[in-house]
Amino acid sequence: MPNLPTEPTETGAERPSKSQVKREMHALLDLGKRLVELSTERLRALPLEEKLYDAIREAQRTPGREGRRRQVHYVGKLMRAADAEAIRSQLDAWENGSREQTAAMHRLENLRELLLRDDQALTKLLDEYPGADVQQLRTLIRSGRKEAQNNAALGPGQETQRKHYRALFQALKSLVDAQGDEPIPQHSDTAG
Repeated sequence: MPNLPTEPTETGAERPSKSQVKREMHALLDLGKRLVELSTERLRALPLEEKLYDAIREAQRTPGREGRRRQVHYVGKLMRAADAEAIRSQLDAWENGSREQTAAMHRLENLRELLLRDDQALTKLLDEYPGADVQQLRTLIRSGRKEAQNNAALGPGQETQRKHYRALFQALKSLVDAQGDEPIPQHSDTAG
């Protein structure tokens, strides 16, 4: 009898609880639901077995609500044999990549606004990117400022002009892309 209390503790430590298994199955089902929402191109980029890929494609083609629910549950069941961590990491990379791209665009937009407001901002930018085309940037900044003044003078209902404003953004984007989004060291001879 003294051995009975120690046996469940040992097996309990080895085997997850029923609740834990249920949580894991629900997590796989949720992951399967996310996969069903993906495009075919994205699905092909994931490390999926043929059977799982076919089940996901079938779920995407199923029009009825109940049939789709059953098919999604089948996808969740097949997910038990799949490498869920690799799939999750790829999905996270796609989602975070989009966030990172959006954040990078916001940084460029803020830099553009700063360049249009402050002359010292161009000096700081040139310190970070010494290979930048100074003449082109100054021309775009000057044209952007002039464009902003003209837009401020427009009456209600008149179309604003944003050609130079956009061109400055594209020039900044090209400059940053050419440098790999990292400031160039001061001793580099790379042109942007």
